[in-house]
Amino acid sequence: MQRRHLISLATLGALGGAGALLGGCATLQQLSVEVSSFGEWPAARDAGRRGSYAFERLPSQQQPPQADTQQKLEEAAAAALARAGFTPVAAGAEPDLIVQLGARVSRTDRSPWDDPLWWHGGFGPWRLHPWRGPYWALPPRYDNPRYDREVALLIRERASGKPLYEARASSEGWGSDARSLLGPLFAAALMDFPAAGPNPRTVRVNY
Repeated sequence: MQRRHLISLATLGALGGAGALLGGCATLQQLSVEVSSFGEWPAARDAGRRGSYAFERLPSQQQPPQADTQQKLEEAAAAALARAGFTPVAAGAEPDLIVQLGARVSRTDRSPWDDPLWWHGGFGPWRLHPWRGPYWALPPRYDNPRYDREVALLIRERASGKPLYEARASSEGWGSDARSLLGPLFAAALMDFPAAGPNPRTVRVNY
């Protein structure tokens, strides 16, 4: 099995170009996501309004084309943060919290020799040719690559810099269109907020 790393924290946008967006009349699909979360959310923060936030970008994420990629990440995470009770900081104001985001996608290509019994194709069946005698046939094998997708989110208190909550969400599948799954992955990462653990656990989100 050959694994090829396609994308890092700063280069996610390259895979998202041609994915079809689901329309209002489309049937909802369900995504199975593995989630891990850590931290103890301060009980003093009101459950109804947990504070204003601003996204933090590394210096490398502030210049194009990385800035465009980071913008897509932030747009995908904003809806999940809103559902969890957070509000974007007002223009010119200081945020209560700082949010860092990351994402990556890895591609795994299957080799024809990965399956020792040659299922899904491979050698077979045993055939009898009228002129050449019996022989092993070699039918074509069609194994699509698989994609591992992961997002990460870290919430820190701005005044102290203290990390308050960390969450990661990952899924795997055949499709390479990572952009359309960013929102569902961030939604899964914050689905149980402010609870943390058990880790890892499986959650399902519609998209």
